[in-house]
Amino acid sequence: MRNNIYLPLFFLTLVLNQALNAQQKTNSKKLDAMIVQGIQDWKVPGLAAIVVKDGDVVFQKTYGVKNLETKEKVDGNTLFNMASTTKAVVAIAMGMLVDEGKLNWDDKVVDHLPYFKLSDPLTTADARIKDLFTHNLGIGNADALWIVDSVSTRETIRKFQFAKKTYPLRGGFTYQNIMYAVAGEVIATVSGKPWNQFVKERIFNPLEMTRTQALAKDVFGAGNYVTPYLDDNEDGLVEVDYGFSDQIGPAGMICSTPNDISNYLTFLVNDGVYKSDTLVKPKTFKYLFEPQSFLGSNGTYPTNPLTKPNWNTYGIGWFQQDYKGHKLDFHTGSLFGLVAIAGVMHDKNVAVYVFANLDHAELRHAIMYKALDLYGFNDDSRDWHTEVFKLYQGFKKEHIENTEKKISERAKNTKPSLPLEAYEGSYTNDMLGTVVVTVQDNALQTNFNDFITYETTHWHYDTFITNKDPRFREKLLIRFELNTDGKVNQLDFMSEVFTKANKEDD
Repeated sequence: MRNNIYLPLFFLTLVLNQALNAQQKTNSKKLDAMIVQGIQDWKVPGLAAIVVKDGDVVFQKTYGVKNLETKEKVDGNTLFNMASTTKAVVAIAMGMLVDEGKLNWDDKVVDHLPYFKLSDPLTTADARIKDLFTHNLGIGNADALWIVDSVSTRETIRKFQFAKKTYPLRGGFTYQNIMYAVAGEVIATVSGKPWNQFVKERIFNPLEMTRTQALAKDVFGAGNYVTPYLDDNEDGLVEVDYGFSDQIGPAGMICSTPNDISNYLTFLVNDGVYKSDTLVKPKTFKYLFEPQSFLGSNGTYPTNPLTKPNWNTYGIGWFQQDYKGHKLDFHTGSLFGLVAIAGVMHDKNVAVYVFANLDHAELRHAIMYKALDLYGFNDDSRDWHTEVFKLYQGFKKEHIENTEKKISERAKNTKPSLPLEAYEGSYTNDMLGTVVVTVQDNALQTNFNDFITYETTHWHYDTFITNKDPRFREKLLIRFELNTDGKVNQLDFMSEVFTKANKEDD
């Protein structure tokens, strides 16, 4: 009799599983078709997409090539850069130390890192561990620190003290990479191990992320990695220089693979558990996704015109907003020709991840939302690729128009106030270091910290424009200023003032 009772339940379960599998196969075909079309329109060299649902990998596929010249195909073990999706990994690492009772989220940073110092003494004294993750310390963005220099992590943090306060502590939102470098130093101090070793031992190894590299520089020795590209408005698709900056590694330098990321997503969907191993306590895991900062008008997300969220917040390493009445935690990553996106909808038990080796290949957003629709809601009603492509083409058009406007505002038929040799010299900035200006081949050459050199051409008056940066292909303005004696005394670059040394000797 018992067999007769349970037999219909067995067949019902079998039928439901077959229907579910059939639905997932249909969803996978639809997602794959959109990705294929999107890759063509965005001209993405290589891409990988992974979807985990209810703890199972329901979609994982790689597309295209690692390098346009060699034509080597992307595979499941190809290393891409996680960029700013690294931030969530570092937050998990800090959560593990919270679980061990070695610190608390509300501990003051200076209690664990005495040399921590900001431009505002009150903010320095009151900054808490959680504030390192939430972009609301009130200090202006200082990414130029790692764009024009390559000093150590500790020196980067020391120089950050010269970044100006722009609003009260926890009174706004300014995206801030340097604070994640500080978080990495806190992890090292509290655990007794460098942050990269800690995440390898406590996160990568348990999650069987065997190819993942915490230090971006290690990808070259590991092999099987992608080449970064950018779609330049003037030159088309071009290879760009790697921009790995391990001095701010916890902010965005971890490199991983599609196979490894599938394990990471499984861990996220299972609320901090992987193969029965609880890496993070439930209370701590939940805290990582609790809203901490509210994004005002300066922090609203670019895709908001399409998703129309009612609210935008930031957790511990995650952007957050409502989507179809459910909370979505997500984060993009962009680093000089390499991009990523991670998305998790916990109450739908679905997580998505996308890698690509094309700067700002916003197809990543379309893939995330399409995957959420298909695997979270069984909804195929929106053409996400077309919508996202149209939105970002509009942004691109606006950027081109702004560039053309800047060119049109250039004063014609002007010349520098002084002979080029008068601009030569060494200029210093407390935060950004030293730029040495010399005349080479009848043009000004600017060398920043023996790290990167820009050739320049005259723009107008005492302003010069650099050649395209080899990492992000933008031209930057350098404006020289003269004192009342008619001698050059400073230059302005990236909104920072560099003062000329030995002015009295000019």
